[in-house]
Amino acid sequence: MENTIYERGVSRLKEVDSVAGERVIASLADISPDFGRYIIEFGFGEIYSRPGLTLQQRELATIAALTALGNAQPQLKVHLAAALNVGLTRTEIVETMIQMAVYAGFPAALNGLFAAKEVFAEHGV
Repeated sequence: MENTIYERGVSRLKEVDSVAGERVIASLADISPDFGRYIIEFGFGEIYSRPGLTLQQRELATIAALTALGNAQPQLKVHLAAALNVGLTRTEIVETMIQMAVYAGFPAALNGLFAAKEVFAEHGV
């Protein structure tokens, strides 16, 4: 069963993040390959593979959470690229970040918007 969860996680990670997710996992190989496996198995094999939300909805929720944290720009940028990859629009992403200003504060929303600006430019959006 463990291989099934891992394989399902790898498949879902590729579907969501394309090569960006693979780069994150590869970057952990020399410091904590187990943590990379946890991301694949739990994050993508278990959570991202659950029914009930679309990949777009999951990415909006993730963007909202990372924006609200205000200090997770590297992870936010990966998920912004994933959001574009699964079909979210620039408007949907920006509006989600504006919404976070109400609950997480303007500084957190600003940090998110500046990260989005970079990712949009990189992706020609």
